[in-house]
Amino acid sequence: MAPKDANIITGQILDACIKVHSELGPGLFESLYEEVLLYELSKRLLSVQKQRAIPVIYDGIKFEDGFRADLIVEGSVIVEIKSVELVAPVHFKQLHTYLKLSGLKNGVLVNFNVNLLKEGFYRRFNNLG
Repeated sequence: MAPKDANIITGQILDACIKVHSELGPGLFESLYEEVLLYELSKRLLSVQKQRAIPVIYDGIKFEDGFRADLIVEGSVIVEIKSVELVAPVHFKQLHTYLKLSGLKNGVLVNFNVNLLKEGFYRRFNNLG
């Protein structure tokens, strides 16, 4: 089976996020949004890994648990979940670093602590070459 297109996957992620946000609303813990979003994406028959450890190589040493991605969808899109008052520049830097270290090209930063989800959904890319 051919891998799914990142645009299609991201569209499905957005749709699932909208559903979760419309049902639960803003102001809950990130961990709950993560669990419910995992469930919603799985219902859509997407392969989702939760809190996957991504190794980091530094000075020739491999650190197996370099960081943990909130969700990785279809092995190609990192989803970083927030529930914060304001998304800060550091959150975008965090996602960019995760993309760089994982070797993945597509990422989504979603802040569920907003009135309308379109105000909290951001797609980012890592051009690897």
